Parts: sequence; structure tokens; C-alpha cells
Amino acid sequence: MEEDVNNVQEPLIGEYKGNPVITLNPGDRYPFSFGLTKAKLILQHLDKIKEFIKQYEKHE
Repeated sequence: MEEDVNNVQEPLIGEYKGNPVITLNPGDRYPFSFGLTKAKLILQHLDKIKEFIKQYEKHE
């Protein structure tokens, strides 16, 4: 995962079925896209996501 983190690309803002979406690492083999509802959910749980990364990234 370390290599992926170093290869970060600028997010791309677009549209899907008339709704705004953001795509992280748009040039990757598997880009990650989500809309406003999921973006808000991610922000609400950002601290837990950070804890999750700290806990499990050392096992890679």
C-alpha cells in the first residue's frame, strides 16, 4: 500500500446520472468514486478510519 500512497493523483470531480461525484486516483487501474452521501459518511467517521489504518497497516 505504501507505493499506492506515493502515487496519489489529483482527484477528479465529475457527474454520474446528474449527481456530483469525486474520483480518487482517476488514472489507477481501480479508481475510487463516490458521491455526496458517501463523502459525508466518510467525514463523519474519519477518526475511526484513521484508527483502522494505524491498527492494520503494520500487518501488510
